[in-house]
Amino acid sequence: VQLQASGGGFVQAGGSQTLSCQVSGSISSMNVMGWYRQVPGRQHELVARILSSGTTYYLPSVKGRFTISRVNANNTLYLQMDSLRPEDTARYYCNNVPPVDVRWGKGTQVTVSS
Repeated sequence: VQLQASGGGFVQAGGSQTLSCQVSGSISSMNVMGWYRQVPGRQHELVARILSSGTTYYLPSVKGRFTISRVNANNTLYLQMDSLRPEDTARYYCNNVPPVDVRWGKGTQVTVSS
């Protein structure tokens, strides 16, 4: 199974961006999926997770601004990010929760300018 994140780029503070994660296998068999982010010198931080039931969890600093969703039919995980802040700047990854080391992939860089 491979996970490929995309949709990153440059955005001004207050703007929005949508990340996508295409899963090569069946996402419906993965109970908990999540979006993580990492800045240089730090470990991956779980930003949001979603269960197969649709139950979600968010890091307090992004709650109310980010929305995680999954579409099992096309094996895709999404992260809608609104009201972006400079501190949201990071490389974003999708993975299982807990993460599987070999599935990190390259991630996608999100840079928010002030």
